[in-house]
Amino acid sequence: MEPDKKAQKTPTVRIEKTQEKTLVKKNPSSTLATVGLIAAVAVVVLAGVTTGYALAQNKDGLKSVTTGGGVLSDSKAENMAGELEEGIDYDEAEGRLVEGGIEGEGSHHLERAGGESQNVYLTSSSVDLNAYVGKTVKVWGVTFDAQKAGWLMDVAKLEVK
Repeated sequence: MEPDKKAQKTPTVRIEKTQEKTLVKKNPSSTLATVGLIAAVAVVVLAGVTTGYALAQNKDGLKSVTTGGGVLSDSKAENMAGELEEGIDYDEAEGRLVEGGIEGEGSHHLERAGGESQNVYLTSSSVDLNAYVGKTVKVWGVTFDAQKAGWLMDVAKLEVK
């Protein structure tokens, strides 16, 4: 007997591949957080630029002297410098501040009444004496032994008279 052609025929299976699209929904709170972050950064940058511009427009600048006790006002900053420490016995002198020491001792000196023998030779690591050259000042400081100078002082505080 002849095999049945229908029986021998195997059915063909057809597999179709379909592409699935995955839809990604954005979280509205995530978008809102991103916009908020961008806005915050923009505000900070704008504040910095505005502050910088305002400071640049200040023609006088910020004049202040910082001391251990705080910041002196503009008028005081021009007339005073340095500070005194508690527990130290300071000497004081007054005269016209002139640049130059004597034979390597001191960087400046005070000219006082009575001539050259009355000069006070000065040095300072805390006060910029150059800023007060030519002015009449009162100084407080510690006296040191000197070889050439009659009086050698390390200035701790200065006040313009």
